[in-house]
Amino acid sequence: MVYRMKTRLWSEMTALKAGSVRLTTAGKWAFYFVLIGLIAGLGSVVFYLLCQMGSHFLMDQLAGCRPPTPAGEPHLFAPTQTPFNRWMLLFLPALGGIVSGWLVYTFAPEAEGHGTDAAIDAYHNKGGFIRGRIPILKTIASAITLTSGGSGGREGPIAQIGAGFGSFLATRLKLSDRQRRIMLAAGMGAGVGSIFRAPLAGALFAAEVLYRDPEFESEVIIPAGISSVVAYCVFCLCFGWGSLFDTHDYLFSNPLELGPYTVLAFVLAGAGFLYVKGFYGVQHIAHSIKKIPNHIKPAIGGLLTGAIGFFFPQTLSFGYGFAQLALDNQLPTLFLLTLGFGKILTTSFSIGSGGSGGVFGPSVVIGGALGGAVGRIFHQIMPGIVTHPGAFVVVGMAGFFAGVSNTPISSIIIVSEMTNSYHLLLPGLLVCSLSYMLSRRWTIYEKQVSSKIDSNAHKGDFFVDILAAIRVRELTGQLRKVRLIPEDMTLNDFRKIFSSSDQQYFPVVDRESKMTGIFSINDIRGVIFDKEVGELVRMKDVANSNIIYTTPSEDLNEVFKKCTIRNLHRVPVVRDDDHSVLIGMLDRREMIQFYNQKVEEIKAGHEVEGMVPDQDVAGLRHVTVKEAMNPAPIPVRADMRLGRLKDLIYDRGFNSFPVVNASGRLEGILSLSDLKSAFKRGDNTLTAGDIATRRVVSVTGQESLLSALAKIAAGDFAILPVVERDQPDKLVGVISRSDIMKAFNTVILKRLEG
Repeated sequence: MVYRMKTRLWSEMTALKAGSVRLTTAGKWAFYFVLIGLIAGLGSVVFYLLCQMGSHFLMDQLAGCRPPTPAGEPHLFAPTQTPFNRWMLLFLPALGGIVSGWLVYTFAPEAEGHGTDAAIDAYHNKGGFIRGRIPILKTIASAITLTSGGSGGREGPIAQIGAGFGSFLATRLKLSDRQRRIMLAAGMGAGVGSIFRAPLAGALFAAEVLYRDPEFESEVIIPAGISSVVAYCVFCLCFGWGSLFDTHDYLFSNPLELGPYTVLAFVLAGAGFLYVKGFYGVQHIAHSIKKIPNHIKPAIGGLLTGAIGFFFPQTLSFGYGFAQLALDNQLPTLFLLTLGFGKILTTSFSIGSGGSGGVFGPSVVIGGALGGAVGRIFHQIMPGIVTHPGAFVVVGMAGFFAGVSNTPISSIIIVSEMTNSYHLLLPGLLVCSLSYMLSRRWTIYEKQVSSKIDSNAHKGDFFVDILAAIRVRELTGQLRKVRLIPEDMTLNDFRKIFSSSDQQYFPVVDRESKMTGIFSINDIRGVIFDKEVGELVRMKDVANSNIIYTTPSEDLNEVFKKCTIRNLHRVPVVRDDDHSVLIGMLDRREMIQFYNQKVEEIKAGHEVEGMVPDQDVAGLRHVTVKEAMNPAPIPVRADMRLGRLKDLIYDRGFNSFPVVNASGRLEGILSLSDLKSAFKRGDNTLTAGDIATRRVVSVTGQESLLSALAKIAAGDFAILPVVERDQPDKLVGVISRSDIMKAFNTVILKRLEG
């Protein structure tokens, strides 16, 4: 009884301790996301003020241009008495372009264009890392571009402000790449949710915009939701609550109206094609012209924008006010068509040439204008069915952006929040779905990847998940038959077998052909050429009786763990019911080839049954390479001769060495197989640089161990050089399977202790 009471008390104390740790961790992360939301909200406030000030002093005071505003954003400054001046409007965007171009290309060239794409690229390919100066420069450059008449949106710069702070905070806290990516996405969602007063859509947008396929980054939604709500509250506390646009209470009540909405979807898909191709066509031309300095190109784009604005001023700057007039059905059809297609041109020239601004804002105006035009046309043809053209404006906003950005779900929600109109979800869903399906071949966010399989952020996840679903029995046809070595064979007799064999692992068996041990070339390289012990040593003396083996019922994930323990290239496969009966040898390359085949099947749409993540190995995603690597590797000079290399290999006992030049810069990798081939050639004039593998696969210290494990397994490498992120030839360490295994054991212990 006393024992049971003590056991129960101990269990309760352990549970309370674990619960306390989880609560503390949750509170810490909640604080981080609230902090990101505060900074993103304040960034939205600052950026909005800059845009209002810039529009007042540039567009209003210099050019006398006072475009209407949406209902939720009245002017903060009283309008001036400056008369309208078309000629000033012609040159003003060029002036803004040259100033913003100088800022961007002088201090941060990666801040050109629309910032959302840069944040997407950082998520997938840079471990969520964004330079600290980017958000600040993006804010100033975008405010100058947009308030001087350039056509663009506010979501790009504000997304980079939030994403940049999330990345900065994670970097200062020395968090992992995965955690940095989550905080980056949370900041991006917070920025979008606050500046457009759409907190729910901001969170969904951050999770959906990362992929072309209908895929959500699930681990992003909750963090982005917390940050987005906080940022939205901060922004609205400064500038008032409510939606960006004011709309009538449109209702969908006639199924026949779905016909005109279907036509609208095709119109939006066609316009989206022109928008994407025009935008990246201008960008391609701008990048291909080398004779013109980069900071001048936005000025040329601004001049072309001003030329269009000279005749059609409604196509300049933000254009949200014209979308509001379209919602109120106050604009004629021809004006709407001019606004929609003119906005495609001015946005392409302003941002595609290297200017700074977002592409979501223009998409809302373009989609709303085209939706309004289609709605007015059908209202004239069938007034009894299409009763409110303004409803087509709302649906057009959502449908156009869904098509050009591959974000059908968040597009519906963001437009519903912006217009405070939720009664059009049914036609909105139809139009967004059709527009999305018709536009799958192009996207305004070229840094999107198709799915998680194609994202560098998830390579390690899928490596573990797929391997855990494959059993060794599926590779029975790939098992290698090997020469069995009798226990009592002498070393001299074995030398004859060794000279004519390409085997690397030799199972040792007794007289009943039962496996009693195994040895590799590495195990005997110290005595293989020693003639004095040739008749004295029996092969059972050099064999390792502690055999690491696998069975047909094991999964490949477990096999890879076993290979990692001793850096094995092949592992014996034995019967499930008798572990001394050898079936064959399983080569690591065969496992990798089978894994790649399964990945291709998944990409083609075939599911792998039983796929479940291995929580232990998946825990390696939280450990960085820097924490587990060997920071003092033993490199080989590229000019080292073959004779000295042979001595070095025997002395050190390693299988692979990084090769460096006289300056210590990484030039290649030298493996035992490279040396074996060189020894057979017998040319002692060869150097390490001559025989080393030049195409080096490396990792950075900031990558996760799961990513490193995936790279090691995918290439069947013994080691990976660890290099600086910005200097891929600067060697800072090496990491091997044994290093990863030590970290793996640490992860297991922490999980058991927790």
